[in-house]
Amino acid sequence: MPDTRCALIMTVPVAMIRAAANSALYATRRCRVRGAWMKALLVGALTSSPMPSHADEGGVSFWLPGQYGSLAALPGSPGWSFALGYYHTSVNAGGSRNFVLGGVITAGLKAHADLILFGPTYVFASPVLGGQLAISVLAFGGNSQGSITASLTGPRGNTISGKRTDDITSFGDLFPTISLKWNRGHHNFMSYLAGNIPVGAYKSTRLANLGLGHASIDIGGGYTYFDPEKGHELSAVLGFTYNFKNPDTNYRNGIDGHLDWAFSKFVSKTVHIGAVGYAYQQLTGDSGSGATLGSFKSRVFGVGPQLGVIVPIAGRQGYFNMRAYKEFGARNRAEGWNGWLLFSLALSPPKHAPQAGLADR
Repeated sequence: MPDTRCALIMTVPVAMIRAAANSALYATRRCRVRGAWMKALLVGALTSSPMPSHADEGGVSFWLPGQYGSLAALPGSPGWSFALGYYHTSVNAGGSRNFVLGGVITAGLKAHADLILFGPTYVFASPVLGGQLAISVLAFGGNSQGSITASLTGPRGNTISGKRTDDITSFGDLFPTISLKWNRGHHNFMSYLAGNIPVGAYKSTRLANLGLGHASIDIGGGYTYFDPEKGHELSAVLGFTYNFKNPDTNYRNGIDGHLDWAFSKFVSKTVHIGAVGYAYQQLTGDSGSGATLGSFKSRVFGVGPQLGVIVPIAGRQGYFNMRAYKEFGARNRAEGWNGWLLFSLALSPPKHAPQAGLADR
């Protein structure tokens, strides 16, 4: 089965909330903002550009939550394959800041995206370092929407509010991946190297983007235990991302670590059910002159159910997978839920059970 990578890069402007609050606090201390000054401050917090911290940087990672699933390290069938997927995410966040002289500014964000992901993979038949080599490239396109609202309450109780919304439908970045996999009976091992080529739709002044705005390198490895007789499997993939500086914002996201895990039970020869989850933690702080909010380390966790179905198609092996995640424990990152509907098709005769992801890894 194919070995492809998916990485939704949707701008989630958590940093904008903190930036708006910081701007309001600074202005209030200096000007004792009232009346028209309060309105000007609120409108400026929602619409001005650049902000003290750009909205495209805070809480956004190259790694896409849930991109690795069951049987992640299982070798695939040599030859060409193709993967197609639909991805939906819906997140929100909020924050507030009290004034020294009284009053408060409260801001919140909502964002969601609907994406179609697609790409080919080639799995080499000849062993490399005793393992199976695969190369893939993933592309995606779709719609991303984001909105931020804010209300400003002055020392005397007067309140004003405003809203800013952004929407984009276009194509995103390209994500090449190279992987090596080894099989030792029930035990399977994987290493991978992936990257981001920033060619997607991106502007630093937008709330919603489909491009990341900078290059990234992601490296990691995984393990799968798979017993085809009993139908038991357990998978885990650990990776680390290094981000290059965004030239438009002079902002560099810190190094992050991410863990995807899954386990499932084949209840028949063609159907398996189980659970999936992930954990994300930024390990080093953000940097660059654009990182005015400091290290701004982020984290998030997610867990949910999964269902996979093997479908024979014209003598080839097709595979459908559905899974969803509910997020919790977020810090400096929007929190919500995301869902996947994935299909992969090997263009050569099947050798192994399929992976419960966009592709075999």
